[in-house]
Amino acid sequence: MASTSSKSRILFIGGTGYIGKFVVEASAKSGHPTYALVRESTLNSPRRSQIVHSFKSLGVNFLIGDLHDHGSLVEAMKQVDVVISTVGHGMLSEQVKIIAAIKEAGNVKRFFPSEFGNDVDRVEAVEPAKSAYDVKVRIRRAVEAAGIPFTYVSCNSFAGYFLSNLAQPSGDVPPRDRVIILGDGNAKAIYNREDDIGTYTIRAVDDPRTLNKLVYVRPPKNIYSFNDLVGLWERKIGKNLERVYIPEEQVLKLTRGQ
Repeated sequence: MASTSSKSRILFIGGTGYIGKFVVEASAKSGHPTYALVRESTLNSPRRSQIVHSFKSLGVNFLIGDLHDHGSLVEAMKQVDVVISTVGHGMLSEQVKIIAAIKEAGNVKRFFPSEFGNDVDRVEAVEPAKSAYDVKVRIRRAVEAAGIPFTYVSCNSFAGYFLSNLAQPSGDVPPRDRVIILGDGNAKAIYNREDDIGTYTIRAVDDPRTLNKLVYVRPPKNIYSFNDLVGLWERKIGKNLERVYIPEEQVLKLTRGQ
């Protein structure tokens, strides 16, 4: 195993968010000098106290700054080798500020923009997902136009997020009587555990094969249709569920608010 001193120093922006906390943890546990850009208010927030305590126990270094404070961004980036953005959907377009700061700092060896879902250059999405995907595409092109070394990570679906309740419109646990299935339930998708996403992302950081490339995280045994998943759950609980299928045309109307 490489020593800590030989591993890239990593700065996280958005590291206290949903997927960010898994990637930060993977970074710290793998021995990378790990930094998280946070606001002062985040460190003092009762809502964030648990994750802040967890990061501190892992040896994460907190740098006070803000995505909207160019000076603090540049100063933070001058201390690291790699920048990983895990900002949420509402902040995706603000990553142009990260790009500008990376250009000014001049020392960042690689940038991972906030991706982690579908490959936005290949997927055909409908609203509301389409708008978020369009922003991610624009950020990719901006990174490339700026000549910034990059890695894009595509993981498809977050298992913990989507499967904790079998992607049902209500309830926090998987159903035990009736399950709603969008479409015919036969389309395949990739479901990755969030901690595995963190692990694979960090393994890509110092791997020369992933430089200026898109990394797909798609273990063959993680590919399921929704009908497959329901079947697995039925076997787990020893009971068949009532399956309610919502036709694709109706799903599209619902996404349009019709």
